[in-house]
Parts: sequence; structure tokens; C-alpha cells
Amino acid sequence: MRVRFLGTGTSSGVPVVGCDCETCQSNDPLDRRWRPSIYLELSDATRVLVDTTPDFRTQALAYGITGLDVILFTHYHADHIMGLDDVRPFNFRQPAAIPCLGDASTLAALRRVFAYAWDPASPRGGGLPRLRLVEVTGPFSIGPSNVVPVPLFHGTHPILGYRVNNFAYLTDCSRIPETSMALLEGLDVLVLDALRHRPHPTHFSLSEAVETAALIGARQTYFTHMCHDLPHAETCASLPPGVTLAHDGLVVDLEAPRGASRGL
Repeated sequence: MRVRFLGTGTSSGVPVVGCDCETCQSNDPLDRRWRPSIYLELSDATRVLVDTTPDFRTQALAYGITGLDVILFTHYHADHIMGLDDVRPFNFRQPAAIPCLGDASTLAALRRVFAYAWDPASPRGGGLPRLRLVEVTGPFSIGPSNVVPVPLFHGTHPILGYRVNNFAYLTDCSRIPETSMALLEGLDVLVLDALRHRPHPTHFSLSEAVETAALIGARQTYFTHMCHDLPHAETCASLPPGVTLAHDGLVVDLEAPRGASRGL
């Protein structure tokens, strides 16, 4: 199983338009962050995208993404869904509609925002993405991998993280319920939201993320969804062992799973 970070920035990305701070003006390529997303290669034939950011087309070109079998959505905010139409080139090469999985509120938002994709009156052809919406209601499997939805809170908004085998992706969160903490035991790799130093009503601050990472106890923790308040090198130097900032293009390889549960 391979995880590639397509983007590790917040909704504004880094650099921020019009900003002249040190991070936005940095020459360090690790300080450049597209909107947050990961790409999972669960096997040679099973490729999963988590969230379709407004940067998805650029991300796919930059990292050589040529196949896409499933899309998982964490929630429906613009920085996580607005690149959905850019999956059409994969439709050109793949005969089946691409399953799009998320909670009920996310699927409703996708139907509303991309109404033309499901409107019977829309002209058929290459101008429409071919998608199949699937509501996430419990654990499932994708190819060889077990997937467990992890309920989180993004402020007061309930959203989903995902555990895939011994890897978990928890972006855009400010609180993890106790019932969800129990779903995160025994992780090899954790990816966790860490927006900035100052407190924020809908995201973990850096110190809150460090505390939460220690409670979860994964072998390795990567932070994501960082804004320009967190320069890469300086921030990483301040973090405890086993914890670091992720960066765009980072690849993490994990051991292959031994089995899977109920199929998608």
C-alpha cells in the first residue's frame, strides 16, 4: 500500500494570494502546499483518491496519476470537492462510473453543486463526469483493504476520517470523539490536521495536534492542512520524535493487508 500526499495546505493554499510573509515568499519547495488530498495505491489495480480539491488537475499531472477507481470524501467544503469535474479524463479510459463515497450530507452537496452530472436533461457525452454515489454507513472494503469510517468534528460539523488497514487520515478536525479514538488503536501511520499555532474553532492547533497524536500513539504521525503560519523546516525541528509535517508529493509505503471485509 502506497500513500502519496497530493496537497497538505489549508483552503487558501500556500503561498496565499497577495501575502508577503516569509513562508509565502520562501524558496523551500516544501513550503508550497496545494489544497489537502491523498492518493492511495492499495494494489496495482486499486487506486483511491481522498477528496477532489480545486488543485486536483494540477496535482494529477504533477504526480503522474493515470488511474482512479474510487473517491472517498471527508466532507463537502469547497477545498475538498471542487475538483470533482476533473475526474472526467479517467472516465474516458475506464468504462465504469467512479464510485464516490461519503456521508449523506456530502452526497447531497455533490448532487447540488454538480447537479448537471445527474440531471437527465444534461446532454450526454464527454462533458459529464460518470459517477456513482455511495453512502458510507459503516466499515467496508476496497480491493484488498479494510476501510473504517472515523467520525470526527470539524467545529460543530460532523465529518469523516478514514482508517485503511493500519493507516488513518484525519483532516479538518478539531475534536475526535472517544468512540472514534477506539477505532484508531494500533496504527502504523496517522495523518492529522494541524492548522497553525493559534487556536482555531474548527481545526486542531499545532499543540493540540501534538497532544492528540501522543494519545493515539501511531508509530509515525504526519500533520496536514497547514496554513502559512507553519514554515516546514522550522516547524519540523520543533516537533517530538515520530511526528513531522507532511509535504506535497511525500510518499509513504506501508505493508500490504492480509485480508478484507465486506466488498464495496
